[in-house]
Amino acid sequence: MNFNLDEFLTVTFTLFAVIDIIGSIPLLISLKDKMGGIRELRATLISGGFMILFLLVGEKFLNMMGVDVKSFAVGGSIVIFILGLEMVLGVEFFKSDANPSSGTVVPIAFPLIAGSGTLTTVISLRANYNEWLVLLAILANLVFVYLVLHSLNQIARLLGTGGLLAVRKFFGVILLAIAVKIFTTNLSGLIK
Repeated sequence: MNFNLDEFLTVTFTLFAVIDIIGSIPLLISLKDKMGGIRELRATLISGGFMILFLLVGEKFLNMMGVDVKSFAVGGSIVIFILGLEMVLGVEFFKSDANPSSGTVVPIAFPLIAGSGTLTTVISLRANYNEWLVLLAILANLVFVYLVLHSLNQIARLLGTGGLLAVRKFFGVILLAIAVKIFTTNLSGLIK
């Protein structure tokens, strides 16, 4: 495996922006209060399992459905673009049907951490980068997800309301740029 640090950072920060664990802190704090706590390790491992499973068999699943990876990447880039718009504009396009009483698996591991946007991004990244690189980026993000889940109260106090909003908007703009890159990279392969 040929390790490229720049590509690793790009993939890691792409996943970081899509997972948006920092932007989810207000919601996570609310869910933690309603549920009487979050099982941080369990939520991290389950969401990681979803991402890794989708990385390994997502392409086979798509082939079964008659969809190639480039088409899925273009479709995924549109979803990522919309997620970026949500973050920048503060408008909710994707409605969450989260039920706080469901526990750590739903809604925290899925769909909050490893939701459709994250799984779409994993496949889109797989279309452009080495599988091992994407796996390492997933693992790096899982470490960060666990640390955030473990220290929700301290992070919220540190950033404050304005800081959380600024971080969310910053990563929204990054996500928009990444979506455009994935779209343009894969679109050329579809137009013949």
